[in-house]
Amino acid sequence: MINLKVVTKPEEGRPFLDYRFQAKEEKEISIVKEGNRYIYTTPMEKLKDTDVMNLCAKGVKIFKNAQINTFALSLEKFAVLPLVYTIQGIYLGLYEVENYKTDRQEKCWDIELCGLDGNYSEIVQQVKEAEEIAKGVIFARNLVNAPSNHLTPEKMAETIQNLFEDLPVEVEIFDENQIKELGMEAFLAVGMTSGYMPRLIVVRYHGNPKTEEVTAFVGKGVTCDTGGYCLKSAASLPGVKGDNGGAAAVTGALYALVKNQVKKNVTVVIPSCENRISRDAFIPGDVIGSMSKKTIEVGNTDAEGRLILADAVTYAIEKEKATRIVDIATLTGAVASMFGGVAAGTLSNDDDFYKEFEQAFENSGEKYWRLPIYDEFKEMLNSDMADISNTSGGCGTITAGLFIQAFTKELPWIHIDIAGTAWTGGPRYEYESKGATGAGVTTLYYLMKENIEK
Repeated sequence: MINLKVVTKPEEGRPFLDYRFQAKEEKEISIVKEGNRYIYTTPMEKLKDTDVMNLCAKGVKIFKNAQINTFALSLEKFAVLPLVYTIQGIYLGLYEVENYKTDRQEKCWDIELCGLDGNYSEIVQQVKEAEEIAKGVIFARNLVNAPSNHLTPEKMAETIQNLFEDLPVEVEIFDENQIKELGMEAFLAVGMTSGYMPRLIVVRYHGNPKTEEVTAFVGKGVTCDTGGYCLKSAASLPGVKGDNGGAAAVTGALYALVKNQVKKNVTVVIPSCENRISRDAFIPGDVIGSMSKKTIEVGNTDAEGRLILADAVTYAIEKEKATRIVDIATLTGAVASMFGGVAAGTLSNDDDFYKEFEQAFENSGEKYWRLPIYDEFKEMLNSDMADISNTSGGCGTITAGLFIQAFTKELPWIHIDIAGTAWTGGPRYEYESKGATGAGVTTLYYLMKENIEK
């Protein structure tokens, strides 16, 4: 638990971290302790949002490593940027992956923030907003980091339902029989291969009842992905538990939107299931149906994410009356090879919608790259046996997204492939930790919130 308090000056005797900047030419970074004061000196340069997050995360780790849980931070040097970056740095710098040790104890942090000039009530409100965003990121990290045997589809549904308890949203959970009644054949082709039955998780937030505009956040929620009969390699199998980064992102983002009372209508749709091998599991060469009535030729059972997202997108349009769609998923290994885990790949059929998205990730500090949509790519999904194939002869990241687009009924649509950014084996920044990153949460939040001044 983290308790933040805005003060004019630190409590007497409280350990205190002060940031100082030296000439840009000086590359030395030093941390000097003078009594209760820690002085963190770093080269002066033009600060970006991620720089501030990094510096704040590094700062709190000084106390964390010294096992000091009561301290103060001076944020005076970071006043040029919104508080959201400093607060995220603090929360994510103190984040630890949840474990299942019998002697595990929750850590509590009592932190004073000083050096913040301006209207006190406005500063407190900014801190509160930033805290809710950070909590959304942490929820996403915890969801992706959870072992598969502790996060079955039913357990995921329960966890999300508990997250939104007593908040002004509608949560509806569909079991396998209800999913069948909806005609979600592609979703069931994947989800019925496991002893743990699939769940369709829907969360509706009516932040602006004066409009019928509804943005659907559709997130892939595969809690265990063996690859099915196209079994993953032994080297890939340890990562099968983390294929729910899309579900984590949309849930964490919606949590922050609800807590901060953003006046937009957002519906989260999560197809949650496992992709395992069983005697009646789907295999390459099968032709399956879908909620949209399109038939699909299965070329690879490890291309299951696009199958369940296709039905979830159809559901969002037909049942939830979505007027625009964002789907996000840990979808292809190709995107990780393409961008090396630095950026996520995106596709969109609407330039105006994508401009909003560009502003959103400029605000969040996350990195995305828009990929082209050409007719030649769409033709790669042609099938002799069905309306469409779930695999292509190449361009895997693009064609995976275009498969999903085939089910969007030409509504404004953005596809986000976070397979390379949702997880890190070795943290690159101080605000990251080994495992899930919470990718997508902050960008989706800012997509729906008005732009912030930088």
